[in-house]
Amino acid sequence: MPSLKSIPRTALQGYLKIARVPVDLAVKRLGGGKGSPADVAVDRVDAGVRETAGTVLGDEQLRRDAKQRRTAADRRETANELREQAEAERERAEERAAAQEAEAEERRRQADAEAKRRKQQAARRKRDAERRAAETERKRKEAAEQAEAKRQEAIAEAEKRERLEQLEREEQALEEKETALTAADEAERLKDAASAAKAKRKAGSTT
Repeated sequence: MPSLKSIPRTALQGYLKIARVPVDLAVKRLGGGKGSPADVAVDRVDAGVRETAGTVLGDEQLRRDAKQRRTAADRRETANELREQAEAERERAEERAAAQEAEAEERRRQADAEAKRRKQQAARRKRDAERRAAETERKRKEAAEQAEAKRQEAIAEAEKRERLEQLEREEQALEEKETALTAADEAERLKDAASAAKAKRKAGSTT
């Protein structure tokens, strides 16, 4: 036959069990499952009621049960805190990873932009060098053409002077030849005149 103390304990446990049904349903509807902070809070209230009743009734078993329930609630609360800390740390780690990835992406973007800028600069320097080389070659060819033109002009001028000098020499030779011929003709004429005069004198002396 149950003791007088067991009857209040049994009635209290039945009452608490019935009373927790709507509370547990409400906690579940609010998204709090077994071991959630709301569920732990309900367990603490349950343990407090059992401890108070055990103290009032002098029921050591109720007090031990309350202590065990409070200890279990403490452990679940600690587990919840650890889970929350782990979740917070996971979120922070994800945020750090996202920030690092963003920084890495920014560094890659800057590196790509710098590589593109360097490539464009190299292409621009190459074009400038090619343009300068082409300009230098053009000027060299132009100078060579001008020098060749001057050389040809000098050759033509020298040939012209040579022809003029040759003509002058030929003209002088002709003049000298004409002068010589004239002198010869004059000498011949004088000779003939002298011979005629001599013959005339001889003819006059004989008469």
